[in-house]
Amino acid sequence: MRDPYAILGVRRNAGQEEIKTAWRSIAKAIHPDHNQDDPLATERFAEAGRAYELLRDPVRRSRYDWARREAELRRMEAMKVKMRGPQPTEEPAEEPVGAETAEEAVSRIFGVEPQAATPKPNPAARPAEKPGAADARAESGAEAKLEAPKTEAMPARRSIAPAADLVAAIVQRIRSRIVKSAEKVPDLTIDVPVGVEEVINRARVSAELPDGETVRIPIPAGATDGQTIRLKEQGYRVAGMTRGDVVATLRIDQGGPFRTRGLDLVTTLSLDLQNAVLGCETTITTPNGPVAVTVPAWSGSDKVIRVPGEGLRGADGESGDLLVELRLVLHEKPDDKVTDLMRSQRDGLYL
Repeated sequence: MRDPYAILGVRRNAGQEEIKTAWRSIAKAIHPDHNQDDPLATERFAEAGRAYELLRDPVRRSRYDWARREAELRRMEAMKVKMRGPQPTEEPAEEPVGAETAEEAVSRIFGVEPQAATPKPNPAARPAEKPGAADARAESGAEAKLEAPKTEAMPARRSIAPAADLVAAIVQRIRSRIVKSAEKVPDLTIDVPVGVEEVINRARVSAELPDGETVRIPIPAGATDGQTIRLKEQGYRVAGMTRGDVVATLRIDQGGPFRTRGLDLVTTLSLDLQNAVLGCETTITTPNGPVAVTVPAWSGSDKVIRVPGEGLRGADGESGDLLVELRLVLHEKPDDKVTDLMRSQRDGLYL
């Protein structure tokens, strides 16, 4: 697979929303159903899907970025060595032992140790021995072990794999990890706006997909703002691949008389100065019908009255609460009595 950032046309520091938007735009433009005259449309769509699946996963994206930087640094280092040319040394350079292949380099980068190669015996390396030679060799070997000075084992140096082989191995490793996901079209993510009453009634809302199709999304019990609902195999269709899913994110309207806070409903009750100071009994309208509310005396705008059980019903049958936030307001027209009272409190005047 080519560079996934280049395939989707996004920057390397692009956020998830930018990547998701780019995928939607590209998927709609190169979808095989819209490009039936293009024989490579399916291949291009699958390639874009694999790029999106890689970049949408933070872990896999981080590994890819790190491996790519590692390969680039190795390539630059190799170029510097090539430009400098051979350097004279006092001691002859040691011959690299066991040159590191590209696959072994990728295994090391991804934290997987490659399997150690088992050396094969070479029967031609040792000539036929004369009778008694084995005993003599064993005796001389024992003496050598006694007389040989102790030396520290020097680590074997490994040569760097060519940059082209390294990049190819990285791509092969990533491709092998996502081969299963490549058999299925990537999921289609959409936002679905819903109202509070639709959530309460567990309605089925309609949503139009980018390819023009319409799906019906059932709202489950206990649905909250930002909850995702997966519709199996109702996403994009591509010949030769399993149809993708639709992942719908509920966006509950917070601009009406009621807002949601988990399973709790939040509303606002306006009070004039008299009722805020003295307290009152009032009735408010909720999605479940009218509810009586008692406002305690001396209640300011920071007061919240909780009405248990009047919120949204959860999947377990338990309901949230209704939170009534008080808001202090003045009369539309100035009240002379209230004005005189406030002036006397401020200026110390007594009537």
